[in-house]
Amino acid sequence: MDKTTHFGFKQVPESQKAKKVEAVFHSVAPKYDLMNDLMSAGLHRLWKRFTIEMSGVKPGSRVLDVAAGSGDLTLQFARKTGPTGVVWQTDINDAMLRVGRDRLLDAGVITPAALCDAERLPFPSDYFDCVSVAFGLRNMTRKDVALAEMRRVLKPGGRLLVLEFSRVWKPLAPVYDAYSFKLLPLIGKLVAKDAESYQYLAESIRVHPAQQELKTMMECAGLARVEYFNLTAGVVALHRGFKL
Repeated sequence: MDKTTHFGFKQVPESQKAKKVEAVFHSVAPKYDLMNDLMSAGLHRLWKRFTIEMSGVKPGSRVLDVAAGSGDLTLQFARKTGPTGVVWQTDINDAMLRVGRDRLLDAGVITPAALCDAERLPFPSDYFDCVSVAFGLRNMTRKDVALAEMRRVLKPGGRLLVLEFSRVWKPLAPVYDAYSFKLLPLIGKLVAKDAESYQYLAESIRVHPAQQELKTMMECAGLARVEYFNLTAGVVALHRGFKL
């Protein structure tokens, strides 16, 4: 019998989640960057900049950007690694991967891209200096499997960075909930012509593991020295772990 998993607040068979998430991102891909700016008031750029700073990436590094979306981190990593390094841009959703690939080409940056599932990465073990996943882990069906795969492809001494929505500081929760469930779907409806996908976004954040739980999941996946940094009062957290 097929196990179930979260799709927002709903429970769906594990075999169906990937297709449901795919439909969400096919819908939002054309307005993805604009919606990110509107939803976060531009703060997502600061969160991603902090992620780059904590990555330890330098010229010549090999980097894997999982669930790369429109390529924000891929582009910044490519500028860090320079011509002697390599940054793979990957996503399970072809619409998002095309958006990201085109954006990088427009910026004059050529990187390899692969359409692939984070639970079955088509890369050798012990290969990358850094693996990142930004705002993608919560959409994955089996997070534990994906984390183990990301650890597998890291070199010993390499690091995994997980940037994801998390648990906001409790006194701010009522205001954040009102924004998430009232204003966010309205913005989605007006700008992206899709309120339902942004309702899913708000719900998916609430069922994603909180900071300490995700830290434990990363440790169970075999990562060491796992730590997390709360950003914007815990609206977002950056987790970092190392492969020993």
